[in-house]
Amino acid sequence: MDAEDSNRSPEERRQPKDLRPASVDDVDRRILTALHTDARMSNNALAERVGIAPSTCHGRVRRLQEIGVIRGFYTDIDPASIGLPLQAMISVSLQSSARGKIHSFIEQIRRMPQVMDVYFLAGADDFLLHVAARDIEDLRSFVVQNLNADADVAGTQTSLIFEHLRGASPL
Repeated sequence: MDAEDSNRSPEERRQPKDLRPASVDDVDRRILTALHTDARMSNNALAERVGIAPSTCHGRVRRLQEIGVIRGFYTDIDPASIGLPLQAMISVSLQSSARGKIHSFIEQIRRMPQVMDVYFLAGADDFLLHVAARDIEDLRSFVVQNLNADADVAGTQTSLIFEHLRGASPL
């Protein structure tokens, strides 16, 4: 690993093995749809739901991980249940002079405990942040202290989330 790689996160260092879209068949799609619904499902239950042998299922899931189709398995935590009932989407625009600092901004913002997701965008805004806060004052403090106080941030716009519903699998 060279010096430049050592400064990058594991996600940035991990390169897909092939830049072409992965080849997935109908069985793979059924596996992905089932795992999207319940990623904790046992291999035997997954195999039964998809209609294949457990050994075949295990091999297919491993292959989907190896080729980068399955990027990970995550816990979906309800922010309200841990004292963070207020959620918001914050659009962030960086100063044009800060374009060379995009990666450092991403790493800095990802480390903040209020930030649930970071989206790097094309268009008028550079980022969309999904954040959780205790209350409106906590949200205001986050925006003022961490975004508006940053000289590289040109502007922000905050939209409150009334309800967050998970979408269907993109298959």
